[in-house]
Amino acid sequence: MAESTPRTFGEHHYALTATWTGNLGTGTSGYRDYRRDVTIEVSGKPELLASADKPFRGDPPRWNPEDLLLASLSECHLLSYLHACVTLGVVVVSYSDDASGMMREDGKGGGAFVEVMLRPDVVVAEASMIEAAERAHELANQWCFIANSMNFPVRHEAKVSALA
Repeated sequence: MAESTPRTFGEHHYALTATWTGNLGTGTSGYRDYRRDVTIEVSGKPELLASADKPFRGDPPRWNPEDLLLASLSECHLLSYLHACVTLGVVVVSYSDDASGMMREDGKGGGAFVEVMLRPDVVVAEASMIEAAERAHELANQWCFIANSMNFPVRHEAKVSALA
């Protein structure tokens, strides 16, 4: 009797450097004495200028952690969706997402996201593909690594239309 070899799944490791650049000369000597500016670097990619969100004394033009979390969920769904469409024979010709999320502060200095809503607007090549294109969102929800890592619901309200 042959031994069964367990299927191995890939592990993927990610690394970045986040450097605080907000020291105004006295470090964190007081809550208002420093900026929340951060530079995020990943080898071979452009630097990302980040900060806290404005209500937390951040710099509004910079990306904040909440923006990045929402962007990660939206992009992961998009990429998973495109893959699902290929497997189902659906030709996507355009895709945009007006995503939103809600974070709730807990009154103790912390908080958490409680929900994210993705609103993909998808155009497929032919009307005969619409039903499969709608089903592909369910697969994308199952396949998205980022959504599967969250402890809150990631919902989607998709709109699918066709060129012809």
